[in-house]
Amino acid sequence: MAMSNYVLRAKEVCKTFSGVYALNKVNIDIRQGEVHCLAGENGCGKSTLINIISGVYTRDSGEIELNGKVYKKITPAEAIEEGVQVIYQDFAVFPNLTVKENLSISTMVSSHKKIMNWKESEKIAQKAMEMIGVELDMEQEVGEISVADKQLVAICRALINDAKLLIMDEPTTALTKREVKTLFQTVLRLKRQGLSILFVSHKLDEVFEICDRYTILRNGENVLTGSTEKLDNRSFAYYMTGRRFLDVKFTASKKGKEPLLEVKHLTAEGAFSDVSFTLYPGEILSVVGLLGSGRTELALALFGIQPASSGEIMIKGRKACISKVTDAVGLGIGYVPEDRLTEGLFMKQSIGDNLVISKIEKLAGRLGILNRKKMEAEKTDIMKRMKIKSPSPDYAVSTLSGGNQQRVVLGKWIARNMDVLILNGPTVGVDIGSKYDIHQVMKELADEGMGILMISDDLPEVLAVSNRGIVIKNGRIAGSFETDGTTTEMLDEMIGV
Repeated sequence: MAMSNYVLRAKEVCKTFSGVYALNKVNIDIRQGEVHCLAGENGCGKSTLINIISGVYTRDSGEIELNGKVYKKITPAEAIEEGVQVIYQDFAVFPNLTVKENLSISTMVSSHKKIMNWKESEKIAQKAMEMIGVELDMEQEVGEISVADKQLVAICRALINDAKLLIMDEPTTALTKREVKTLFQTVLRLKRQGLSILFVSHKLDEVFEICDRYTILRNGENVLTGSTEKLDNRSFAYYMTGRRFLDVKFTASKKGKEPLLEVKHLTAEGAFSDVSFTLYPGEILSVVGLLGSGRTELALALFGIQPASSGEIMIKGRKACISKVTDAVGLGIGYVPEDRLTEGLFMKQSIGDNLVISKIEKLAGRLGILNRKKMEAEKTDIMKRMKIKSPSPDYAVSTLSGGNQQRVVLGKWIARNMDVLILNGPTVGVDIGSKYDIHQVMKELADEGMGILMISDDLPEVLAVSNRGIVIKNGRIAGSFETDGTTTEMLDEMIGV
């Protein structure tokens, strides 16, 4: 049989869970040496399709063809044998093993050797890194290296296993702009070597920069397939969501002459120094800077997680002492962390309980007995306002998509009516529809008089949602900007990308 120039062909693939279609007659094909984008909102079926291609799930009907060979039923072992390698968002690396051990472990285990050959292990690791032209410290534990380097370890390990189709699931979610640039250079190098890449993403700028073709899913069905050259951002967003988004820039309307928050010469030893700014009611102020610039540490200081060592914080014109989280909350400051899963939510608890936890004492009477009727009404009200998609507030928050989980994190502070809300990467890992809705909520909160401090790597987001911003570089304020008249290229230069 003649070899097909398609690495993958999936035809009319169906998959149901409890009688509900996750995929309904889905088609996708990927050519050799092609970077193909699989796009769609959270819950559209992308993960289900990946799991079927890699043999984790068994499809109900349809056909999977890998390298010209049709499989009625494919196992994970057969998928790997055909060169399918999946790099998930958590990378599935061993944090307590070194780079060298992570790269060589599968080869060493498959050789059935009882004693580890360290010289051979080093050769395997070195060869893997040479494939994509990177150099990592082979003796360093993977748990100690950056997210970007963990990703490179995962890519190298896939190549050792003779990958022909590399599936990258939301590969840029936790990367800085500089790290994304490095990743894209690696992807293009692999493409030139003839490797096919299925690039799963909902970030439109990335899709157009790195991908040759795309397949868009919505509600488990094909919407469109074609060349990225023949589509623009606005059309792509429409096909992904079925919604037309108004490109309306945020204009702050200050709700008072007095600042909500004043920061004067704030310093945290080893993190940031001499930081000063003001935040007024009705404003969205952005903080931008590279990873390690001190931007997150500033947020942690303002919320009392890692208190500042010197300087002054003023809330509504009064000097404030913030040495712990309860101090910040008591002063009307809320914080949405960068990692919502480990820092922002109780994943096993219900959606409703997560929403009202921040004001639980206000829902209890003087005797500490909860007013159940009031609490249930509060849960329903916040779910409606935040447009959280779930049949009931009693469902565990872990059952929600990433975008809906982020809405819950925002919702719990909205329930408490905070004066200042600090958002650290508010739309990281959420799809375009949820991103738009979160932006709308932010604008509504600002219009109601809240002051919002937003830390973001997403420069188009910064320019669209905030009215002004500050740039932090090496722990100090390196400049400030009004979003009117500022471009992403100007911000890149200020940040030092």
